[in-house]
Amino acid sequence: MGKIRHYVLPVFLLLMLACSPKQDPLEKVLSIREMGELATTEFTVTRIVKASDDKTWYKIGERKILMSVEASVKAGIDLRSVDADNITINGKSIRILLPPPKLISLKLPPEKIKVEYQEVGLLRQDFTNAERDALLAQAEAQISRDIEATGIFQTTENNTRFVLTRFLQQLGYENIDISFNHSFLNQENR
Repeated sequence: MGKIRHYVLPVFLLLMLACSPKQDPLEKVLSIREMGELATTEFTVTRIVKASDDKTWYKIGERKILMSVEASVKAGIDLRSVDADNITINGKSIRILLPPPKLISLKLPPEKIKVEYQEVGLLRQDFTNAERDALLAQAEAQISRDIEATGIFQTTENNTRFVLTRFLQQLGYENIDISFNHSFLNQENR
């Protein structure tokens, strides 16, 4: 049900834009920029984070914690960067070159963070909130680093093609080619 909700507003916007009268075909297509960052994919990712500081020689006793973190990850396309150079129109055929998918949001809802196991020696103090926050930051960094391995960007490309193909069909295009400029990502990271 959540994925459908992500498509309703963009599809409605696209249909409204497609119905505007007497507009240049290129301008109609460029109206997709008004959607900004189009999130087409949402994944839930779970990570286990553990910490143990029983190796310190001057502290007596063990202290261990194991936390599970369930993150909500959204990916999409930044349509604001699409310009006329990225669009080729030839009659009923159109080719669009889009920027690569990117991570739009990564949230760690507090209700999805659980301490699965905790062991604190008799002479030790519990983990502080600052230490737990550092573990959560570690989990967030792991998820960001490993996000590509989940396949979310490939799914985002497929979902974006689906949404934009429907929009372009409403505009009257029959041959639609939507591709993604992955070299843009390499230039952006330099």
